[in-house]
Amino acid sequence: MRIIAGTFRGYRLPPIKHLSARPTTDFAKENLFNVLVHRFDLSDFEVLDLFAGTGSISLEFVSRGVKSVTAVEKAHTQQQFIASTCNALKINNLRLVRSDVFHFLSICKVQYDCIFADPPYSLEALQSIPDLIFAHSLLKTDGLLILEHSKENNFSTHPHFVEERVYGSVHFSFFQ
Repeated sequence: MRIIAGTFRGYRLPPIKHLSARPTTDFAKENLFNVLVHRFDLSDFEVLDLFAGTGSISLEFVSRGVKSVTAVEKAHTQQQFIASTCNALKINNLRLVRSDVFHFLSICKVQYDCIFADPPYSLEALQSIPDLIFAHSLLKTDGLLILEHSKENNFSTHPHFVEERVYGSVHFSFFQ
């Protein structure tokens, strides 16, 4: 895993022992960010990263100059990894929240320009994530929700669905 572009371009994230997360592949991440940087000026973005895992997506957003990132991760090992990486890189605009994502969504009162969610592909409640985000009005006007999932999930009939991008076995559904 590495940071693809921006301030920390080329920084390699060290492997984590006993990792319970499935990091987004560099190939999928690179393609996703190519789409984002051609559509948006990320410098004013406030980002919410749900199921942050290794923090790879959060760190990529920070490296590309976003205003702030809130990373929500329940697992202590992954949260420690993100914190130590932020310390090593002297990152001060990434806020870590140790919480269950569904609990966080139920109490969050902040709106974001972009919400990225990378839940475990086998999560039973995966299909409910877009509904929860829109029910709690967590996106700013013209905000973007990106949900990473497997081919087993199809969101094309969701009222806020915009498009799906596929990079290898990684599927990103976009909602607005």
